[in-house]
Amino acid sequence: MVSRNDLGQKIGADLSSWKTPNWPSASQMVGRFCRLEAINAVDHSKDLFDAFQVDEEGRDWAYMSHGPFDSLTEFQDWMKASCLGDDPLFFAVIDLATGQAVGMASYLRIAPVQGSIEVGSIHFSNLMKGKPASTEAMYLMMKRAFEQGYRRYEWKCNAYNEQSCRSAERLGFSYEGTFRNHMIVKGRNRDTAWFATIEGEWPSIKTAFEAWLSPENFDESGRQVQCLSDLTKALLVNRRING
Repeated sequence: MVSRNDLGQKIGADLSSWKTPNWPSASQMVGRFCRLEAINAVDHSKDLFDAFQVDEEGRDWAYMSHGPFDSLTEFQDWMKASCLGDDPLFFAVIDLATGQAVGMASYLRIAPVQGSIEVGSIHFSNLMKGKPASTEAMYLMMKRAFEQGYRRYEWKCNAYNEQSCRSAERLGFSYEGTFRNHMIVKGRNRDTAWFATIEGEWPSIKTAFEAWLSPENFDESGRQVQCLSDLTKALLVNRRING
């Protein structure tokens, strides 16, 4: 909402009654298809390393800032150095049907004073890609962030990563622009595409997620009846140009 000061100038909405949220909880998030739990190098590294090995060509590593890893020990060393802190706050995604860790994601750039939080370092193995668990995991993380009082939820990715850009919009994130020459990653330039959703948009996005995840949206073969992108595209403030 836009307000005006005594001089008639446009100013931001009054947030004097807004309360700073707590640091995001690391407790479990449980859905119908998956469970997210704080990542543990001992409990999750073997499952994750094996799951990522299913990607024999290594396509999933192209846009990651780390990896690929040649051995379980190398992967464990990276996890211990990078995944056990408070920011980023990493979660392992557990497939409830198998009990296996099949992916990972994190909250990062956590700024409670501003009410802003990002989801990132998303690495879903081929064991969960295209399955309801991948969407449910993102729903559970977004749900927790907004329910804990955050007012902005961000998604950033390499602008060349068209799959990630499409996923962001499918999940209800609106495109906000591209930061050129934003980073150097693995010795190459990275332009970064920015997406976000905000607290006022969350109720409608939540409804879209829950409609898609409902048992009624899947046929006897487990195939979706309605696409999530059909439920969220009308909610996007802006879509990615040329996306």
